[in-house]
Amino acid sequence: MAVLKWACAIFACMMVVAPHAKAAVTCATVSKSLVPCIAYLEGGSTPTSGCCNGVKTLNSLASTPADRRTACGCLKSAATSFEGIDIGKASQLPTKCGVNIGYTISPNIDCSKIN
Repeated sequence: MAVLKWACAIFACMMVVAPHAKAAVTCATVSKSLVPCIAYLEGGSTPTSGCCNGVKTLNSLASTPADRRTACGCLKSAATSFEGIDIGKASQLPTKCGVNIGYTISPNIDCSKIN
């Protein structure tokens, strides 16, 4: 019985000190990060600092190939779904914010090839 108590105590300690796994990037995360960019994407002259902060945050959250592919799919879907979005501005957004995402945002991108 004492061994079982120790095993449970050790397991409980491991659960408390174990690093928490990051949640995967979702389209909700992508949307939330890029809401400040709407004015620029609809024709504004330059992205705001809030927009660029969102782009940088999203780039840092998409730290795995799976997360980057998910973000790509969300961006691709948004680029084709929302009227009024200037695709040229969408493709320039990361560069305008000083971020290299490794691909160009476009309705034609094959997100499965993103690493």
